[in-house]
Amino acid sequence: MLHKLTHTLLHPRNTVIVHDLIMVWAAWMAVHWFRYLFRVDAPAQMLFTDEMIIVLVIQASVLHVMGLYRGIWRFASLPDLWNIIRAGIVGTMLISLALFLFNRLEGVPRSVFLLYPMALTLFLGGSRLLYRIWKDHRLSFHARPGQTRTLVIGAGLTGERLARDLKQSGPYFPVGFLDDRKDLLGAKLRGLPIFGDIDSLPKVVQSRSIDMVIIAIPSASKEQMQRIVKQCANAHVPFRTVPKLYDLVAGKVSPQQIKSVDIEDLLGREPARMDWEPLRQGLEGQAVMVTGGGGSIGSELCRQIARLNPGKLIILENSEHNLYQIERDLSKLTSDLALEPVLGDITDQVMVDHVLAHYKPDIVFHAAAYKHVPLLQRNVREAVRNNVIGTQLMALAADRHQVRTFVLISTDKAVNPVNILGATKRVAELFCQNLARRSSTRFLTVRFGNVLNSAGSVVPLFHEQIEMGGPVTVTDPEVTRFFMTISEACQLIMQVAVTGESSNIYVLEMGEPVRIKLLAEQMIRLAGKVPGQDIAIEYTGLREGEKLFEELFHEAEPYKSTDHPQILLARHRDVDFNSMTQQLAALAQAVHQVDNESLESGLLALVPEMTRWEQQENVVSLPPRQRGF
Repeated sequence: MLHKLTHTLLHPRNTVIVHDLIMVWAAWMAVHWFRYLFRVDAPAQMLFTDEMIIVLVIQASVLHVMGLYRGIWRFASLPDLWNIIRAGIVGTMLISLALFLFNRLEGVPRSVFLLYPMALTLFLGGSRLLYRIWKDHRLSFHARPGQTRTLVIGAGLTGERLARDLKQSGPYFPVGFLDDRKDLLGAKLRGLPIFGDIDSLPKVVQSRSIDMVIIAIPSASKEQMQRIVKQCANAHVPFRTVPKLYDLVAGKVSPQQIKSVDIEDLLGREPARMDWEPLRQGLEGQAVMVTGGGGSIGSELCRQIARLNPGKLIILENSEHNLYQIERDLSKLTSDLALEPVLGDITDQVMVDHVLAHYKPDIVFHAAAYKHVPLLQRNVREAVRNNVIGTQLMALAADRHQVRTFVLISTDKAVNPVNILGATKRVAELFCQNLARRSSTRFLTVRFGNVLNSAGSVVPLFHEQIEMGGPVTVTDPEVTRFFMTISEACQLIMQVAVTGESSNIYVLEMGEPVRIKLLAEQMIRLAGKVPGQDIAIEYTGLREGEKLFEELFHEAEPYKSTDHPQILLARHRDVDFNSMTQQLAALAQAVHQVDNESLESGLLALVPEMTRWEQQENVVSLPPRQRGF
């Protein structure tokens, strides 16, 4: 019992209250002393009088009401000073009223009421300021037990704010800065030295016993990030970064939030800038259906659509596990979503017709597809059955059931295809584009390159190989691919669905292609390893159906820009729809008969440019960007 009483009395908050009462007493006494400083007839001031008790009670109550005891001295700032000033003014007014009622202000000079709030502000604010200065000075040179000695890269505004926050609290103890600006060398920021430029990182890490590096350059270019990450890998020190500039400007995060460096930070692609309001207007209240909704693209589409308040979200997925996972994810995301998970196959016409008739979707995002290149090379029947026949069934059903918009999600591998995946997706594109001219449904095609971290992509494979100690396998040192994040790919798909015109091909601006060798090296460095030293890179040769360079446009597809800077429009190629329908019927028959030879010849007939590819080298120049129509 005695221990609890002692603990309560010595609580820091009670200590602050006692301190403030002493300061109130001192301020009241000081202004009286100053008032009579040069007077020989100054009245004697007793330590405690009825007058002083009134002052203490009223002023303590005002300080409490003003919230002065909710602040923490360690983080005292201008708002706390403003609260003290307000408390002094209000307290003076109430004290003067109370003393007037008590003794008609007998023996209290009127100048006291003018001087008292200033003295109180000086005493209360000064003590808090001195405490913070002392604490900051102490923390600037002494890490608390368990703190990580941290080097901050970037001595700009973000670095300064980061160092300030790290010094105040948290597991990181800032030791100093590195910055490439020559004029900062040897200077101090927040009392911390700027040791040198970024190239001196390994030396500083060793000499200063650095445990962690934090990159505080939100506007860093890909070259800067790659250079810093390379130095950190050479120094064998873990590293983190602050969010990118566009996330800070959008208000998504604060500069002090620290995260791992992602491969997206090193690829040099600036994610798409989206105006969410048109998307919300286009999708809010609509019945939206996503086929393949449990896959990488489909599941992210579902998450983003769910945030736009659709009237209903129907997910069609043939994997029970994937459907279960996305249903769980969406249930956690929002409780207001009208979610309809459907387990089924897009090649089952009875099921497709039933779903469209029952749920009556306004928009269908067709993301269901097989996409693993080497596997599909050995499983032609399943590739055609799912990617071609399945798309045909879905598109025709959308037409019959008067779906307003049908969006086919395609791939850059459909351009001049050299593999089964590309050929099947190209046939799907051709069918939807040409069906659009005979339908009231708006058929749109969206084409883009590789998506980072999607199932079956190279990034998860490299992660797995690095975790196992290598080697990391790259097909060819010259192979390049286009990359974008799943999130921005889905945002641009929705943008096309809202604003696109029927039968057109919309190609997402993918930026510059990325050399896979560079991707592997950067991922090894992100793991804190040195490429070729800690983790080996092995070249295995191009696999069947792969090419060195991907394209986004066919030479017969003139293209132009759209209102959105990251979406390009390619004119579709007309084909004889009746002839194509007959060829697709032959493909369906070959699927039924498991006739792979007829399937391959049928694909070649539908996609003649695939034949030309077999006769060319596997390197192609992209068509000039200025081409238009």
